[in-house]
Amino acid sequence: MSGLRLGYGTNGLTDLRLEDALALLADLGYDGVGLTLDHMHLDPLAPDIGARTARIARRLAEVGLGVTVETGARYVLDPRRKHGPTLLDADDEARGARAGLLVRAVRIAAELGAHAVHCFSGVRPQGVEEDTAWKRLAEALGPVLDAAAENGVPLAIEPEPGHLLATLADFHRLRAGLGDPGPLGLTLDIGHCQCLEPRSPADCVRDAAPWLRHVQIEDMRRGVHEHLPFGDGEIDFPPVLEALAEVDYQGLTVVELPRHSHAGPELAARSLRFLRDGGTG
Repeated sequence: MSGLRLGYGTNGLTDLRLEDALALLADLGYDGVGLTLDHMHLDPLAPDIGARTARIARRLAEVGLGVTVETGARYVLDPRRKHGPTLLDADDEARGARAGLLVRAVRIAAELGAHAVHCFSGVRPQGVEEDTAWKRLAEALGPVLDAAAENGVPLAIEPEPGHLLATLADFHRLRAGLGDPGPLGLTLDIGHCQCLEPRSPADCVRDAAPWLRHVQIEDMRRGVHEHLPFGDGEIDFPPVLEALAEVDYQGLTVVELPRHSHAGPELAARSLRFLRDGGTG
């Protein structure tokens, strides 16, 4: 659909070298890439991360791809605990490690010329009161939002099913509790809207428009958090794409299929055709 800038997430291309993934997306005609910082692509903990980031920035410019930095790598900090540690952990050092990763992601994003940095809250630990978890989240995000303001890159937090911050209402709770900071924006996952929001995905786009900094898109079924290729779920996509155009969303709309890397090149091609055809292909 004209007017939308379409991208594909590298977490769905983990069987490819990063340079090969970027070349593939450029050759297919994508406008950008959702770049997940992870060990197999751009490792945020690598000792030579500065040089690697500079090289990828040059490559993105050469192939003409925009970029969003995503931070959903499963085991980048803890090789034994998926998405651990989180911003909600009881241990100060653990929370600090996650916040530190996000600060580093903001700085990498600035060097890449990214339009946003994606993040999420994490799952509330067992036995932790909800109010305590929200307090931890707000405090842990403080230095990250400072870095976002300093580097001119918005932080786009994603409502994630099963997490403390799971819905658009939860995003507004965080935003209000922090005093509506300018650097805090929203990642809206269209599939998550279908999964658990009370309003339609298209209405979610309109509701989220003032804070929308990043969009992820895939198919999904009501009540089932499973990212599906287009056509395998229940979403009516033409109204969603029309709503994104209507609100004049300027960021990337990134296809998010992290469990389909085995078929990444084929799905990247098929997904682009579907979206360029207005969600009816």
